[in-house]
Amino acid sequence: MRTFSTTIIFTAFFCLTASAQTIAIQAGHVVDPATGSVIANQTIIVTGKKITAIGADLDTSGADQVIDLSDSWVLPGLMDAHVHMTFGLPPHDNTGSDWEMYFLKESSAYRALRGLKQSIEALESGFTTIKDIGNDANYAMVDVREAIEFGYFVGPTILNSGKIISAFGGQSKGFSPEQGPFWQYEYIDADTPDEIRKAVRQNIYYGANTIKLVADNSIVHYNEEEIRAAVEETHRAGLTISIHVYGGPAADNVIAGDPESIEHGFALTDPQLTRMKEKGIFLVGTDFPEEHFRMMGMSDEAAKNEYDLVVDRLARAHKIGVNMAFGTDVIIDHPDRTRGDMMLDYLDVWRAAGIPSPDILKALTTHPAELMAIEDERGAVKEGQYADVIAVRANPLEDIDALKGVHFVMKDGQVVKTTDL
Repeated sequence: MRTFSTTIIFTAFFCLTASAQTIAIQAGHVVDPATGSVIANQTIIVTGKKITAIGADLDTSGADQVIDLSDSWVLPGLMDAHVHMTFGLPPHDNTGSDWEMYFLKESSAYRALRGLKQSIEALESGFTTIKDIGNDANYAMVDVREAIEFGYFVGPTILNSGKIISAFGGQSKGFSPEQGPFWQYEYIDADTPDEIRKAVRQNIYYGANTIKLVADNSIVHYNEEEIRAAVEETHRAGLTISIHVYGGPAADNVIAGDPESIEHGFALTDPQLTRMKEKGIFLVGTDFPEEHFRMMGMSDEAAKNEYDLVVDRLARAHKIGVNMAFGTDVIIDHPDRTRGDMMLDYLDVWRAAGIPSPDILKALTTHPAELMAIEDERGAVKEGQYADVIAVRANPLEDIDALKGVHFVMKDGQVVKTTDL
């Protein structure tokens, strides 16, 4: 089992009433993912939750704490735009073996506890913002998010979609009528534009702050009018929408409907990717490592074939110039690894697709901040932004694998991880 040489702050009751502290970070190198540049020897002043100044030779005499990261590369916290924190399967089980049995057996309370644990694990690995897009039982991630926002726990910033909106049946297939619509524990059936609009409103009522729709669960997929109903209703509420689709005619309808992002898109063609680029639609590719396919029960041959398709689509999307945001879709609970560790495995796939480290880093920071419409608050180390800051021991613009060694994490101005140098 993994051991930790870190300090994790799980509760923040005292922070609710304490006056804002000032922390000075002495940063040897500050990385700007948006421009792919590095500035040496900077002092970052954090007051309360936000960065209030950054520059060389700033006065630190009034700081309550000075943190020495002079031999580190300091950058904004990482973001994952596609997670399922309350959901977890054991290795070698997969979505072809009645995975519904797991959410039939687990209560929303249990799922919330798993979601909290795995969200904290993600934060420890450097992911200060995540977008959880469904499969969270009866709105379990709303409770996780609100507990973190209130200060009961220190965790990442969370966008969560609530129940996934889909055509009749959710993402299940072939169950007998006698079983009843058990999938509604995790999904909302919506088969007309009006039903889709109502489903969006229901999710918002119960606390969702983003929306997720599955467009191609069956051969009778959503048409353009239905996609537009979901997008328009979501935008009326000032929120963003993610749409699950693999490719084909269903993807044509999704692209025509102008959502913020397409999730997965494994079978997208070059013309479809080109239209996404022209419209500014993000691809959140959930680009699985080969080993993760095997952990989900695939044979070696099947895992290799799926992996090759993922790498090919990822490389084509990058070459075409589609906006891409890092998303993982990890659903395996490995007994010897944290969820955050497994999220970082996806870096290997991006490198295998030939994507340069600066572009990968944008997909982990700048691009998801834009996708989630939080770029004015998070995604950069600069004055006025929330102090979501991580540090690594090498330049991630030169080698993205440096992110696998995050040794310092600050979330909203609180130090939540330090590792002895």
